[in-house]
Amino acid sequence: MQTVEDGSGTRYLLLKRSGESSLVREPDSGEERYLDNADLSPAEGVSALETAAEEIEKPIRRLLSAVHDDRTLGFLLLLDAGGPTAVRELLGIDALCESDLHGTLAELRAAGLIEEREVGGERGYGTTDLATDALSSLRHE
Repeated sequence: MQTVEDGSGTRYLLLKRSGESSLVREPDSGEERYLDNADLSPAEGVSALETAAEEIEKPIRRLLSAVHDDRTLGFLLLLDAGGPTAVRELLGIDALCESDLHGTLAELRAAGLIEEREVGGERGYGTTDLATDALSSLRHE
């Protein structure tokens, strides 16, 4: 399996190639169809696995790649549900020590899932729209 693209730059997963046409899957929709081989070329430097992952919405992919355990997921869910929260209050969540909190905040910030906010004149954090979108897609609602 490989990633191919047409003349407009649209990427597809190549599923099967025959004499004049190829069966491809569009990652965004999952739709499979045949396209002429003459209209397709290999997409340089793009992994077929990365292209396949595009079937999942970007906010959810970001969440999946950044959240490595239930504790971090729970932290993000609580922060999203409670709104921006001061760092002092965050330290009281589930007996997180300062270094664990700092590590969790750094990972989530680097992933673009939380951002620094001012809360009651103090430094705090809140979830980004990206995180809120991903979490709302996963919640039992």
